[in-house]
This record gives sequence, C-alpha cells and structure tokens, in this order.
Amino acid sequence: MSDPHPKRMPIGEIIAFAALIVSALGVWIAWKSSKNDQPTRVVEQHPAIPLTLRSKVQNDGRELTISPVEPSHALESLNLFFPHLYPVELGSEGTLSADTVQQKLTGNALDKGAHAVKVGVTAHYVEMGKERTMTSDSYVLRYRVENGGLFSGRSLHLVSLSR
Repeated sequence: MSDPHPKRMPIGEIIAFAALIVSALGVWIAWKSSKNDQPTRVVEQHPAIPLTLRSKVQNDGRELTISPVEPSHALESLNLFFPHLYPVELGSEGTLSADTVQQKLTGNALDKGAHAVKVGVTAHYVEMGKERTMTSDSYVLRYRVENGGLFSGRSLHLVSLSR
C-alpha cells in the first residue's frame, strides 16, 4: 500500500546539504580567482652599502693588502691611480708591493721620511649578487722612506691606505 504521508527530508539534512553547496561554491570562486594571480614573492630589500676599503701591512711594510671593510663585499678587481701615471692593477687579491709604489714615485716623494700621496681608486666588486663599481679620489697612501745601509739604496715601507 501506498503511504498517505510522503517522508520529508529532516531539517538537519537540508542544512548539511546547503552547507555543502556553499562550501563548493567558495572553493570554486577561490580556484577561479587564483588562476590569474601570480605567486606572491616576498623579497627582503637591503639598501646598497658603499664600498669602503681598509689596508693591512704585510712583510714589514713591503706589501699592503687592501680589502673591503664590509664582509658582504667581494672584490673582483682593484686599480690604484697615482697622479699623472698609469694605473696599478691589483686584481682581486688587492696586494700592493712597495717596489711597485717606488717605481711610480719620483723626486721629493722618495726623500727620507714619512710621506703621503693622494691616489684614485677604481674597484669592481659584488654585493648581494650584484656587480657594482666604485670610483674615488679620496684615498691617501701613506709610506715612509728609509736610507739603506752603506751598500744598499733607499727602502720604501708602506704604512696605510685610508680616506
């Protein structure tokens, strides 16, 4: 026999079915809107730090090692420019010899005593993966000239390179 009262869907099932439809609609909208968006890239930006050089005396002043102060800088090449002369190429090691300086200097610059000469610097370096160049005329090379003994000539000793 047929049931005179058809069974109705319980209210809990109606609410669950509606929630399923709303959830599916939300997933579809999110999927549709994410197709056009590119992935978000978060990159921390640091301002560039200007290159500053320091020097360290080696071999009792026979050599001067020039290197960046900032550890995030990697020196690729370094050139020193003496006034009115060709540049001295130091490469990535940054080692300047007293003999090289002595060959570049003339006249009173080789008299006995302490001296300073203004030099230009051009450096190619890498900072945070980017190649950069620094040019400066504000460095001073300090050195001293000593008389040798009875059988030797003058001896030039490098003291520092600073701003």
